[in-house]
Amino acid sequence: MAGKKYLTEQAATFLKFAMATTDPDVAAGFLEKAADLSARSKEAPDASPRAPDVEQPES
Repeated sequence: MAGKKYLTEQAATFLKFAMATTDPDVAAGFLEKAADLSARSKEAPDASPRAPDVEQPES
């Protein structure tokens, strides 16, 4: 599964594409994809590295 950072960056890319296009249907598709990725990023694990002395949270 992709991490939060990756999904957030991909959503931002789709937003940039939506703002760059002049076709409203294409822009709507990009916005829909960005919203989907943004929602998935909220559920994704944070893949950032942790210090060795930090205990992993219980799942």
